[in-house]
Amino acid sequence: MFQGAVALNLDAKGRLAIPARHRDALAVDKGQVVLTAHPHGCCLVYPVPDWNPIRDHVLRAPSLDPQAAMLKRLLVGFAQEETLDAAGRVLVASSLRKFAALEKQVWLVGQGSHFELWSDERWEKQQQAMLDLVNTGLPPGFESLAL
Repeated sequence: MFQGAVALNLDAKGRLAIPARHRDALAVDKGQVVLTAHPHGCCLVYPVPDWNPIRDHVLRAPSLDPQAAMLKRLLVGFAQEETLDAAGRVLVASSLRKFAALEKQVWLVGQGSHFELWSDERWEKQQQAMLDLVNTGLPPGFESLAL
């Protein structure tokens, strides 16, 4: 279970050091993870076994449907399988860094089965949007949530 948000830095080569407490669970398949683009402007970081069923589901969508084709291009087209190095770092491909506007400081945000990887600027905007939920109302299904 991946949870929590942590500010990290990409190194000069575009590598991200995965926090030690998450390395084993994230890299369960020979140290390999999948990074891809998300429609909200961040990247996703998945353990390979958790990514594969999602990829297969996306690939079953009809290629001639314009929306399905766009999602395929985004999710599968940007997908990169990378291997954690001995220091627990993973390379974030330049195409993904450009897509998500990732520069030096980034945010790794746990989402249960995977992580989201946000630029510092976009994460700040997400935090403000989360706070604005108080004014706009909760999404369906969260009305009875007790904290």
